[in-house]
Amino acid sequence: MKEINLAVQVIEALRQGIPPQRGVQRYSVGHDRLIEGIKKRHLHEISNRGIIRFINGSWGAGKTHFFKLLQDVAFENNCLVSNVELNVNDAALNKFERVFYSIIRNVNTPSCFKETTSYNITSFGLVLKESLAYLATGSRIIKNEIPYEHYTRASEALLSNHNIDIDFKKIIQQYWRTHLPEAADLAIQEQTRAELLQWFSGEGVLGNYRKRFGVNKLVTKDNAKLMFQSLAGFVKLSGYKGLLILFDEAEQAYSIMRKSALKDAHNNLLSLINNIETLTGLFLIYATTPDFFHDPKHGIVVYGALSGRIGKPEHRAPRALDMIWNLDAIENNLTDFQEAGRKVLELYQVAYPDAKTELPSIDKVNAFVGELYDNHPTHSSIRFWRLLVTALVTLFDDHLEGEVRDTVQLYDDVMERIREV
Repeated sequence: MKEINLAVQVIEALRQGIPPQRGVQRYSVGHDRLIEGIKKRHLHEISNRGIIRFINGSWGAGKTHFFKLLQDVAFENNCLVSNVELNVNDAALNKFERVFYSIIRNVNTPSCFKETTSYNITSFGLVLKESLAYLATGSRIIKNEIPYEHYTRASEALLSNHNIDIDFKKIIQQYWRTHLPEAADLAIQEQTRAELLQWFSGEGVLGNYRKRFGVNKLVTKDNAKLMFQSLAGFVKLSGYKGLLILFDEAEQAYSIMRKSALKDAHNNLLSLINNIETLTGLFLIYATTPDFFHDPKHGIVVYGALSGRIGKPEHRAPRALDMIWNLDAIENNLTDFQEAGRKVLELYQVAYPDAKTELPSIDKVNAFVGELYDNHPTHSSIRFWRLLVTALVTLFDDHLEGEVRDTVQLYDDVMERIREV
């Protein structure tokens, strides 16, 4: 039943023209070698290393798809994942304290990967609750009531860890206390948990936090990187292999920064690179467009030290050990596209097991993909991958409904629909 539910969820997302929250591996092609290299060269040793890599890709190159693929792989390897959109309003890199809070706010756990529902309702609060169970029992199975001895055992492990800031520890302890049997009623518990999680944002009145929770500071620009190191330590203490942080730079976010803000952003990025080896258990991936590397006004070329550490994208298929994974250099052929067609067909066969005979054969799917490939202009503004996935879903839906269009008509209808989005 879970396989059917997952297949249906993937198809529903593709029908809407968006990457699914999970299950991207079920239809992805063309990244196999790079993903295997990432698992072997990076994720296998992530608990003992800090890693940073960059992704270069023009708009529509598949950065979001690749992020979803990395997310699935990270969950399978017992890592937490945080997706962070870097933008000037909520998480600008020149304000690392805001970036830190965005990382905290967007963390998801491997347990979510195993579920076919409630994937999007997770938060750092779930990480904290799972960590309490793990440190007390060695298992992340969460029970409704937490015995006091479990809280004591987890607190002892937390307080004995010297890689975590003392106030970071106090906030976690206080959060754990809200799960004890003698805690206040549910409404008060939820309010207290929200206030504790808000501490990571750096907002609020220090006097109130000091009085209620015993902390002596808030998260600020000056200590945000220290808190980042504490987060790395806490992730490992809690039994996760590591934390994958997927930074997605919003469109031209850096280009509208003031000169001083851009310098601060570059300095923070350089600091991350220079100190990544001390952030064991963290895997940082920064996705951006070619302008980030080449723009003479706002790109890293204006900062020699940063540009020297990162380099420039090479026009060849990306390899795991490269500093920059250049998605623009990936060249797919008809065989790759036909393999994607086979995978989407298999999704339909799983999702609708009673309708397998109504779906086209693999030979017909291959022929359909070939016709699409031949009809699509090489220099079209709409990438073939986007057309292909939408067209495949439309084709299989047509077969299930018993109203199959010819390839030319289907192509025109799909292109019109994509242009309207």
